[in-house]
Amino acid sequence: MSLKDTVAVVVFNNIAPFEFAVACEVFGTDRSDMGLPGYDLLVCSAEPPPLVAKGGLFRMEAPYGLEALQRAGTVIVPAAAGHPERQPAGEQLLQALREAHDRGARIVSVCSGAFILAEAGLLDGRRATTHWMYAELLARRYPRVTVDPKVLYVHDGNVFTSAGTAAGIDLCLYLVRLDHGADVANMIARRMVVPPHRDGGQAQYVDLPMPQLDEDTALADTLHWAAAHLDEDLTVERLARLAHMSPRTFARRFLAAAGATPHQWLLSQRMLLAQRLLETTELPVEIVASRSGLGSAATLRQHFQRRLSTTPQGYRRTFQDRRSA
Repeated sequence: MSLKDTVAVVVFNNIAPFEFAVACEVFGTDRSDMGLPGYDLLVCSAEPPPLVAKGGLFRMEAPYGLEALQRAGTVIVPAAAGHPERQPAGEQLLQALREAHDRGARIVSVCSGAFILAEAGLLDGRRATTHWMYAELLARRYPRVTVDPKVLYVHDGNVFTSAGTAAGIDLCLYLVRLDHGADVANMIARRMVVPPHRDGGQAQYVDLPMPQLDEDTALADTLHWAAAHLDEDLTVERLARLAHMSPRTFARRFLAAAGATPHQWLLSQRMLLAQRLLETTELPVEIVASRSGLGSAATLRQHFQRRLSTTPQGYRRTFQDRRSA
């Protein structure tokens, strides 16, 4: 195998099994029976065996040390289980990643593995992503990184980062497309029974719950009422009357309690309702728009494109395909 077709996956204690398995499935499976090109997969570690995966689920042994990264054209760093604060970023691993990057290898992270790349300085001045739950932490801890929490993956130079968990599949298939073209990537996707390409970004997987307003009963009751009447014309004035407040007082107390303006909150709730209707029903897009209070199908499409980077029909296909599978 050439350097280009050699992929090294770094493993460590408390590794997240799914993120590690994604790299193994895409790059470590022999598909020559389908006439597909293959990769030479090297599993590498700086830590002595046995390695313990995700809170002791199982133990494993890596056949190679970090010196094997020198033989790889692509180096993949999966996530450790749990909070990114516990990402294993020993200096030996960080230096090996820097050296691989300096000689031109593609450096790839899955989910919160981006924290290891950032600690190595490989994301400085670059755009990157990670799981939406940790995007704010990544941006705060590493201010030289431009964090995009909305996308499934980012390609910036020879550094690639992906969002949470299953987005690692999207990124690995993208790497195959770069290496061998769309036809090969699509055949591998079909073999894995996954979409060859998903529309949109990870914003469509983020749920925005009702804010906790237990200490403000009038405000909480008004919000629960509004959530049940999203198809109606809900102005600040109308909601303020229901809460027995002036519009100015209502807007001020709402922003302080919910962290958003009434308009922003209503739009988020209407989008959530539209998403659920698309996921669980076969209602036409026009009816979904009306029932969710977003008005017309054109308006619904505009909001989906702006907030989720996909279309209502694309969103429906993604979630209904997942449910069918």
